[in-house]
Amino acid sequence: MPRIIMKIAFHRLNAKNIDKVKKCSILHHQNKTYFVMKKLKKAFFAIVFAIACLSTFQCSSSKDAVATRFEEPTSLKLKQAYFQEWYAGIKVGGTGINVFIPVLEEGTNVDIDSVYFRNMKAKLVKTEGKYRAILKSKSRYYTFKKDEKPEDYPFDLKDNECAISYTENGKQKFFKIRNLNEVAGTYYEEGPPSLYASNSSSILAVTDDE
Repeated sequence: MPRIIMKIAFHRLNAKNIDKVKKCSILHHQNKTYFVMKKLKKAFFAIVFAIACLSTFQCSSSKDAVATRFEEPTSLKLKQAYFQEWYAGIKVGGTGINVFIPVLEEGTNVDIDSVYFRNMKAKLVKTEGKYRAILKSKSRYYTFKKDEKPEDYPFDLKDNECAISYTENGKQKFFKIRNLNEVAGTYYEEGPPSLYASNSSSILAVTDDE
C-alpha cells in the first residue's frame, strides 16, 4: 500500500513539474516574440524615417536644380568673353580675376547682374560696351590660387566656364558661357580698383581687343 501511495505522489509531482516546464517554455516564447516584435518595430520606424529624409533631400535637390537651370536670354548677343588674372602689391596682397563680357546686342527687358567663375562671384558692371567684373580670391598668396568651392555655391563649372545671373522680364535666370579666353594678367600696386569709380574706363589693364 505505501508503494502505491508513493507512486501516486511521484506521478503528481512529475505532472506539476511538467506543467511548470510548459509554463516556463510558453513564457520564454512570449518574451522572445515580444523582443523580436520590438526590434521589428524599431527597424520599421528607422526605414520610414530614412525614406522620409531621402524624399526631402531629393525634393530639395530638385528645387535647387530648377533654380539654377541655364536659360539663354532671347534678346542678348555677346562676343567672345575673356578673363585675366590680377595681382596686388606686397603692401596690399591678394589676387583675383577680371572677367570681360563684350556685348553685341542687348534688349531692354534684360538686366545682367553677376558672374560666377572659378568658385567666386562678383557684380557685373557695364562700361564701354562690355560687362566687367573684378573677382577677388580669398587667398593671400601673390600668385593666383583657385578657391575651394563654397557649400552654397550654386554651380559646378569647369575652369574655362562661367555662369551669368540676369533678370529677363522681371524673372531671375542664369546662362552659361563656355570657353572663356585668357589674356595677359595685370598688376595693381594698391590693390584692385572699384568698377564704380568715375574713371572706370582707365582702371583696368588694357587688353588686346581695346
